[in-house]
Amino acid sequence: MKVFRGLPNAESRAPCALTIGNFDGVHRGHQSLLARARAAADARGLPLCVMTFEPHPREFFTPDKAPTRIALLRDKLESLRRNGVDRVVVEHFNAHFAGQSPQEFVENVLWHGLHTRWLLVGDDFRFGARRAGDFAYLQEAGRRYGFDVEQMGSVSEGGIRISSSAVRQALADGDLEHARRLLGHGYAISGHVIHGRKLGRDLGFPTLNLRISHKRPAVSGIFVVQVHGIAEHPLPGVASIGVRPTIEDAGRVLLEVHLFDFNESLYGKLVRVEFMKKLRDEARFDSLDELTAAIAKDSADARAFFGLTAPGAAAAAEASGGRDFATSATDRIR
Repeated sequence: MKVFRGLPNAESRAPCALTIGNFDGVHRGHQSLLARARAAADARGLPLCVMTFEPHPREFFTPDKAPTRIALLRDKLESLRRNGVDRVVVEHFNAHFAGQSPQEFVENVLWHGLHTRWLLVGDDFRFGARRAGDFAYLQEAGRRYGFDVEQMGSVSEGGIRISSSAVRQALADGDLEHARRLLGHGYAISGHVIHGRKLGRDLGFPTLNLRISHKRPAVSGIFVVQVHGIAEHPLPGVASIGVRPTIEDAGRVLLEVHLFDFNESLYGKLVRVEFMKKLRDEARFDSLDELTAAIAKDSADARAFFGLTAPGAAAAAEASGGRDFATSATDRIR
């Protein structure tokens, strides 16, 4: 799969079948749309192209009211690849792009920029400045320029529309099973392991740290997780995701994972953290003793989820290391 940051240059442009959207989470509704687009592309002998946006348009227009992000760009691109997409155009959503009239969008983006020959959009698709362009406008433009346009309705299950909003709500509620049904797979975040404060190493409670690029991820709190990409089988652990209360982190979001009975250097390695069960929300504690007890319980609960019993040494290490995990995680002490 080829990925373009912005419209391809003239040498890289080729006639394509196209669909456009944010595709946050690439849920089962998106998957149905991509399957239909893939079939249409194959029938016409065209590559399937997806245009998506970074940042999310609502982050540009109303950053304080923008939705949480289900997926990092890396995970979105991987999901699109798995669904048979040949080319992805990640368009920088800025004032210039947002200010295009519907005619400019058709002329500059669909026709000259992407050489669109077939286009599939969702039933709520709008485009151009002030969202002035709609499906009827696209149909007329297609007749003038010579590309076909189709529309696809939403996918529902049990009378409930499968949407990114529904996935976000399920994740916010800690209902990972419902999120799994909407997504068609378990919810996960991938990233490269970065250097942390290393306090846990000396206390026998090391954490695997991933930086989250978005300020508002769709999940926060303490979770049972399993980590893919380290061994042949996923490794069990407990994780915290949220804002670390340290000056040097400046409010940036971190995903921190303690893997059970594992202590190897993984810096720079690409891993995927799958969320299995939410244990609790972020919390404030009046003392280190209270905080340490909560972290020890989180670890014990996560081990129980996997049917694991902590060896004596590991149990002692976790008991003594709880302070580090708590300090480096999202919990705060008043």
